[in-house]
Amino acid sequence: MKIAILDDYTSVALSSADWTPLSAHEITVFTTHIADESTLVSALEQFDIICLMRERTPFPRSLFARLKNLKLLVTTGLRNLSIDLAAASEFNVVVSGTSSGGNSTVEHTWALILALARNIPASVSSLHQDHTSWQSGRLPTGLSGKTLGLYGLGNLGSKIARIATAFGMQVIAHSPNLTQAQCDIVNATLVTKQDLLAKSDFLSIHVVLSPRSVNAITAVDIATMKPSAFLINTSRGPIVNEQDLVTALENNIIAGAALDVFSTEPIPHDSNLRSLPTHKLILTPHIGYVSDESYAVFYSHTVDNIVNFIAHSPVRVLNS
Repeated sequence: MKIAILDDYTSVALSSADWTPLSAHEITVFTTHIADESTLVSALEQFDIICLMRERTPFPRSLFARLKNLKLLVTTGLRNLSIDLAAASEFNVVVSGTSSGGNSTVEHTWALILALARNIPASVSSLHQDHTSWQSGRLPTGLSGKTLGLYGLGNLGSKIARIATAFGMQVIAHSPNLTQAQCDIVNATLVTKQDLLAKSDFLSIHVVLSPRSVNAITAVDIATMKPSAFLINTSRGPIVNEQDLVTALENNIIAGAALDVFSTEPIPHDSNLRSLPTHKLILTPHIGYVSDESYAVFYSHTVDNIVNFIAHSPVRVLNS
């Protein structure tokens, strides 16, 4: 079997798990992203098995139709909205997923909240680049007594809410189907979307990407927020309208934002998000789910999925 591992940006896929059960097979690792479909097909047409990292490379029907040798597609995680599962079944390709480990997205969300509150990136940059500066720029914002708004209170949002309590923050939450009973579990208060926007000192996005949640946060929503408020998105890029956010930050409609996810990934070199200073906007390259723990689970399950598929007993099948 010929096996391809896509989008291994940091070259850690082979060291994150024991791949020796597949030593008899040919494994090729791609460390750079291939966005153009025709280029991707040329690179992958020889492979029987392709391993994906989350939604880094979408797999629409057109790819399944053009990759004639493909038999197994393995994605990290048990959900990948960028894969056309119906097309996979149509072209007799098995799609398998993996479990995940650790709390990396929760930890990264809090890293971004704290980085915004304490103005850490700008302070670090100032010390490194201007040897005459000392405690310059915006005053850090304390968390105690502030309000954390959670747009989405599922598994991740609930964990983030519990940590907020330890900082002495008030927690409010909203999503279309959220109930006060669910909020009570984590000492949060259910509010309308309008109140969520208006009352949050820190607004963190945790709803799932769906047609209903695309552009859930636009210029109209941002204008409702406090001028001192911060917005954090570690969910999916299209939930927040990026151009509206840039315009709001340029015009001081809100104090700042932090994004780990983007409408196009990797983020284009000419994206106007890159033009904003770090005291206004913190950008990280979709590493919220990335950690040694999560990768160990992702890739060990990937190996297990491939071994079982070759043995004609596929596991963790997503398109059964």
